Amino acid sequence: MPTWPGSAERTDNGDQHVNASETGRRGREDSLDSAKLAGRASAEAAVTATPDDASATAPHDLTAAAFFDVDNTMMMGASLFHFARGLAARKFFRPSDLAGFAWQQVKFRIGGNENVEDLRSSREQALSFVAGRDVADLVGLSEEIYDELMADRIWAGTRALAQMHLDAGQRVWLVTATPVELAQIMAQRLGLTGALGTVAEHSEGVYTGRLVGEMLHGRAKAHAVRALAASEGLDLRRCTAYSDSSNDVPMLSVVGRAVAVNPDQRLREIARVRGWDVRDFRTGRKAARIGAHSVLGAGALAGALAAGLAYRRRDRA
Repeated sequence: MPTWPGSAERTDNGDQHVNASETGRRGREDSLDSAKLAGRASAEAAVTATPDDASATAPHDLTAAAFFDVDNTMMMGASLFHFARGLAARKFFRPSDLAGFAWQQVKFRIGGNENVEDLRSSREQALSFVAGRDVADLVGLSEEIYDELMADRIWAGTRALAQMHLDAGQRVWLVTATPVELAQIMAQRLGLTGALGTVAEHSEGVYTGRLVGEMLHGRAKAHAVRALAASEGLDLRRCTAYSDSSNDVPMLSVVGRAVAVNPDQRLREIARVRGWDVRDFRTGRKAARIGAHSVLGAGALAGALAAGLAYRRRDRA
């Protein structure tokens, strides 16, 4: 089983982890810009992650790459919500905790735009549930949960776009606020190069319950892409980025070609003004009209509520 690192430091037994004192030093240095710290940590994790398939064909176009957002871009719905569902089914936390997280998700669906404070609160709450858990255990659970709850939610059209870049000899990374461990599993399952994700601090193979910097969201994604490009020798003018959300405009703006995929209303307007390409793989006039106000969100909420009721009935029994 691969180890998905949060920094380049390794323990004597070969496991990689974020050293708490090093994180503290970095935090002081970057106290005014936690987004930059999050981006740098994510890029380090992407570079140092060991690919599971060492026989994969090496890219021949070494200065061009593609970056794909995950939620509603590569897959239907919110990856971390489904991750939370999987953890709830494995008794990581209570059904009431899942219900609270589901409420944040449905606010996003109804409102049509991500609220940064809600996003940070709900996702940090979800990440806090892994405090004190072994990293290796969570990697294993991430594999199970992806296969059970996420694999069937991949947009075929977006997957084809990623394959187009791979076929052109370019590297392809996911860029997401979801935990880097889960993001790396998704990239591995999809046959992509790797992933930039939120890095949770861990020491000696155990999560501390804190993040390195902040969630990989908004400006943090742009910092991560820049840091990875600098490390890998990429020419950002030759790179492409894909996203559904106006919150990813910073990331979309640092590359030479931006593509709005299943865009929310604001991103659709920005794409029109800036001349960005638009790809919409949703079906039905309603989905196309309301953008992020997707019926998929209602389905996810219904699933969460059903799961919560089932847990409560089981507890009473």
